[in-house]
Amino acid sequence: MIKFDEQKQRDSIQNALALRPQIEEIVDGLCERSFRNLYFLGIGGTWASAMQAEVHMKERSVIWVSSLLSSQYNTTGDRCVGEGTVIIFSSVTGTTVEVVESVRKAKAAGAVIFGFVDTPDTPLAELSDYCIQYPANEQLKFFMAADRFLYDNGEFPEYEDYYREMDAHLADALIETSKLSDSFARAFAEKHHDDSMHYFIGCGNQYGHTYSYAMCFWEEQHWRRSKSIHAGEFFHGTLEIIDRDTPVTLFLGEDSQRPLAERVARFLPQVCANYTFIDTKDYPLTGIRPAFRGSISHLVARTITTRIDAHMEQINCHPTQIRRYYRQWDY
Repeated sequence: MIKFDEQKQRDSIQNALALRPQIEEIVDGLCERSFRNLYFLGIGGTWASAMQAEVHMKERSVIWVSSLLSSQYNTTGDRCVGEGTVIIFSSVTGTTVEVVESVRKAKAAGAVIFGFVDTPDTPLAELSDYCIQYPANEQLKFFMAADRFLYDNGEFPEYEDYYREMDAHLADALIETSKLSDSFARAFAEKHHDDSMHYFIGCGNQYGHTYSYAMCFWEEQHWRRSKSIHAGEFFHGTLEIIDRDTPVTLFLGEDSQRPLAERVARFLPQVCANYTFIDTKDYPLTGIRPAFRGSISHLVARTITTRIDAHMEQINCHPTQIRRYYRQWDY
């Protein structure tokens, strides 16, 4: 398998899960202070992760929670942000200009800032009231924070059982998924590596990944035109431009919004001969009980698309770290 290091993947996931005591200490302290509302803040891929955490919590909790797009907050503001607000964000570089501005603005309004910042001694690390530094696994870190809020609010009684299972089996389950999906990923990349346009559809905790995969991976990294559509909105516009040859990929997860994706899955074969279903149910996730699979569906989908990315990069002879414009000059 190209661009696959099994031990590195296992260590990355296990070390991220090992952050849980730090996360618990921070979240428990915030809950003791009786916060008023909670925002997951970001831009681009980090906003996609924020949307995933938001839908995960809204399904389960009475806690006031929302995702917040940094650039929009910087211009329009949000009068619900202030004393009693908790802002959670993630940053690899610690320097993303829109997020720096947002965090400063929220902090000035009285919000408490909890940052996952991969790079120390950066503006975002210094602006955080609480800061955890560990690279990658952004979605997993967000969900661990979200789950602790649920637990402290009496809304996740299975918390200890769930994380015992994650600690014991998540890394192996995702590695297993990488291996099982690799031949599919190669065939998908060979078929679609030169698409002039590709539509990606998802919902639930899959939608943040769908949005991110279309924009941050196909557009930003592969330089291929694409669009993300929420499955719940597909029948209100997008269906009319799907024909026999339109490249369409539908992500199906295992959370409560799966019926929205299944409705699209029933429709597509009637009008399209160029669709792909990526269904997390097709992967065994050995050791993960059925009741817990929905909460990690987004991680499974991301694991599969990582294999697609590796093959796309090789076939197109285009290293995905190259950018034409992003961070290449001021704009």
